[in-house]
Amino acid sequence: MSWFIYILLCDQKTYYIGITNNLSHRLQTHKRRENIGTAEFSEIELVYTEKYLTRKAVEKREKQLKGWTFAKKRALIDGNMILLKQLSKAHGHVEDGSR
Repeated sequence: MSWFIYILLCDQKTYYIGITNNLSHRLQTHKRRENIGTAEFSEIELVYTEKYLTRKAVEKREKQLKGWTFAKKRALIDGNMILLKQLSKAHGHVEDGSR
C-alpha cells in the first residue's frame, strides 16, 4: 500500500498538509467539506504530493513540512530547490526532519 503526503492551497492563502493512502477519496472529502481542517474554505486546490511506501515514513515527512514556513512550502511546491536551500540556511540550519 502506498501513502501520500499532500498540500492543499485553501482560499489562495493557506496551506493544509495531510496524509492518506487514498488520495482521490481524500480530496473529495475535502471538497465536500467533510474535513474539519478545511471545511471553512470555499476554494481548495491540490498543489503538491509525494508518495511513500510506509505510514511511518509519510508521518515523518508530514511533521517536517508542518514545521516549515509558508515561504519554504511555496519554494517546495514551485520546485525551487535553490530558494528552498537558502530559506533553510537563513534559519541557521538545514532542516532535514530530525529535531
